[in-house]
Amino acid sequence: MKRFWKDVAIDADRVVTLDGKPVRTPGRRPLALPTAALAEAVADEWRAVGETIDPRTMPLTGLANAATDPIGNDPTQFAARLAAYGESDLLCYRAEGPPLLVERQAAAWDPLLDWARGRYDVTFAVTAGVMHVAQPDATIARLHEAVAAYDDFRLAGLSPVVTLTGSLVIGLALIEGEIDADAAWAAAGLDEDWSIEMWGEDWQAAELRELKRQEFARGVAFLGML
Repeated sequence: MKRFWKDVAIDADRVVTLDGKPVRTPGRRPLALPTAALAEAVADEWRAVGETIDPRTMPLTGLANAATDPIGNDPTQFAARLAAYGESDLLCYRAEGPPLLVERQAAAWDPLLDWARGRYDVTFAVTAGVMHVAQPDATIARLHEAVAAYDDFRLAGLSPVVTLTGSLVIGLALIEGEIDADAAWAAAGLDEDWSIEMWGEDWQAAELRELKRQEFARGVAFLGML
């Protein structure tokens, strides 16, 4: 679609407008943002559009659309899908060796699991290897409850963090301020960093990793503006 507007503004309800008309989500709802900071950031994406709209250059708008439409339509179901990552959380699957990798995982991941244990009054089953280990039913229920407590926009921002790291615990620790974005990304990429250290990295893997890091950073930025 070609750019058809000149002026981008924000109305009293924090709806982004184009020449006085509201931007609408794919579900045809006005794109209303919960905070002034996020509204301004989304408006800036629309101001920066060139001759044609490229959704890839408008990630905050995309997350806001998701919060308003699919998540807003059924937040309970979306929260349940996101919370399901806790059933096979990255932090619960450890290497069998070599010893240095085992030590690095324990140093980076054990404090996060300890935090989650204390924060949510849960226990975790931790295993060595990749075979699935079931988490206690009470843990799964409590983590689902914790995720379901977030509003639609926080669920939207949390989603890329959890899906890209493969860890609900990392996502919860980040959104609750227990760790920052750099620590979260480092914890999630520990195994990959080890592999690179041992055997190097080809350019395609490096390019893909950078794209994931950027998407992760956009989710963090979105959360930060809430």
